[in-house]
Amino acid sequence: MRIIDSCIFLRYYYFMKKLPVLFLCALAFFSCSREEELSIEEINAVTGGGIDYILEKTVSKPWRGESFLPGRLGGIWRSAVPADPKSFNDHIAEQDSSTAAVVAMMRDYLADYDVSARKWVPRCAFFEVRADEEAETLDVIYTLRDNLYWSYYGSGKKIPVTSDDVVFWYNEIDGNPAFQGSGYTGQFLVMKDGTRAHIDIEKINDKQFVFHFPRIVAEPVFSTNLQISPRIDYEQAYRERGAEGVRDLFNIKTDPRLIPSMGKWFLAEYTAGQRLVYKRNPDYWDKDSGGVSIPYTEEEIVRIIPEENTQYLLFKQGEIETYAPRPEDLDELTGAENADYTVFNAEGSLSASFWTFNQNPKNRNTPQYEWFTKKEFRQAMSCLLNRERIVAQVYRGLAEPKLDIFPEPNPYYNADITLSYLYNPERAFRFLEQAGMRRDISGVLRDEKNRPVVFDLTIRSESAMVSDIASIIMADLSNAGITVNIRVIDFQKMVEQLFTTFEWDSMIMGLSGNQVFPTGGSNVWPSAGNLHFWYPLQKEPATDWEARLDFLYNEGAFTIDREKAQGIWDEFQRVLLEQCPMIYLIRPRSFFALQNRWDFSNAYFDNLSGFESSHIFLKP
Repeated sequence: MRIIDSCIFLRYYYFMKKLPVLFLCALAFFSCSREEELSIEEINAVTGGGIDYILEKTVSKPWRGESFLPGRLGGIWRSAVPADPKSFNDHIAEQDSSTAAVVAMMRDYLADYDVSARKWVPRCAFFEVRADEEAETLDVIYTLRDNLYWSYYGSGKKIPVTSDDVVFWYNEIDGNPAFQGSGYTGQFLVMKDGTRAHIDIEKINDKQFVFHFPRIVAEPVFSTNLQISPRIDYEQAYRERGAEGVRDLFNIKTDPRLIPSMGKWFLAEYTAGQRLVYKRNPDYWDKDSGGVSIPYTEEEIVRIIPEENTQYLLFKQGEIETYAPRPEDLDELTGAENADYTVFNAEGSLSASFWTFNQNPKNRNTPQYEWFTKKEFRQAMSCLLNRERIVAQVYRGLAEPKLDIFPEPNPYYNADITLSYLYNPERAFRFLEQAGMRRDISGVLRDEKNRPVVFDLTIRSESAMVSDIASIIMADLSNAGITVNIRVIDFQKMVEQLFTTFEWDSMIMGLSGNQVFPTGGSNVWPSAGNLHFWYPLQKEPATDWEARLDFLYNEGAFTIDREKAQGIWDEFQRVLLEQCPMIYLIRPRSFFALQNRWDFSNAYFDNLSGFESSHIFLKP
């Protein structure tokens, strides 16, 4: 999974959905800042009569595998994002969402997962899976399309995409621990004897390469579906200056004409703090039935506008094409007469933000470490978390608590496996007593060493939504005698704390990306993962329950029999829900508004694919 800080470029979720990512997109859809609770009557008043009214006034159009109709070329797509990119570098995109959004415009993936048909289909490459049951090994052979090129804006220069691009990134970047990349741990499998073995890649020829698996796995295409990044420039930088040379490449001062693209777009212009301009790539491989490369729009102008109210105003004025409404916007948007836009709705998000606690022994000399490593303390925090209040107050009823691990589309989702530690202050105090904590005569909760229970809750500075949730947590825990200090910092500082310093107490974050496979969190769930939030990069599992998670994760990944695999993944989910290392919050219902000047034939919006606009075109 990868780090992303906000719902930047929701339009490009079509690309991003293939990435397992750390994502705060769910929190970016909505924002309000009332600290008092809303009653049901108030919620209905705010939403113009309730959820049913909102749904009646909006359009449901999920993608269910429909073919796209041929469109027409022309038009400019105008959008807005809240922040400048930090770089145009493929590796930096691992840890910065604004960079990832820009890079995604110029890249593509080997394969695609058809969520409707529930099967893998070729994208930039065709694939073949060969299993040797006698040797218990497996190969995945990829063959790149012939019409893939690295090309440059304003130039006729075209360089074929080859196997060398994929092999270089897999071995030298993703497979290099110096980069601390999200894909590193996923390159290793635990063998039956407990040893770790590497999934090797081998070049066959310029268009073919093969991944050699030392064990048969359940989802080999998922494990090898890489974004294609260029070897051009990166290899030279790596040979000359190592990892630092790679990180310095394609910074924001780079002339866009020097950045290679094999995706739908060229980056043509970047003006810091103002805008990005993209131009359509006429050589993009994906074409409609008439042989025309998508997208149909000739240009994309992306304004950099940090303030969401300004974005909302620009949408109402028709100056940007789309907007993700907040609850407080919906009454106005859905109640407008003769509106020049349409609001789409989708079911609850598949993922959710979560509250997690630092169990890294780097902080073992702090009282917080003593508290956070006790299961009963974490269970008590879940029992003090008033999710219904968050739904009512922050989401205005347009959400539901997230009480499971896997979402419904996951083949091993089990509706009977849900969190049992729900809001119940009395039960919370019983857990706290088991953890050696009691309230004193003044109501302050103290541990067995008579220390008051005080800790920080770190949140990102860019979101009023997260601030509101943190305020509710602080208030509810204050009623229990616990002092929570909210620390508001820049998202990149949060990333630094997660990856480098590990100096934090508790934090609100979010996971999203490819949640339809149980093995989608290869760098989150295993104890050796670099995003095993509460204690990453463990050399050996720190606890018995983490050792059990490691075992179950690997067994599930290698089990082909569905019935056996179901039992393994059921236990996996139960362990996580029992131990509460990540306490999930809310699944928001999503809404998306689109200007009516666009033909809606190829426009779809759902909780699996996000907003699908890759084939959108202007009305005549």
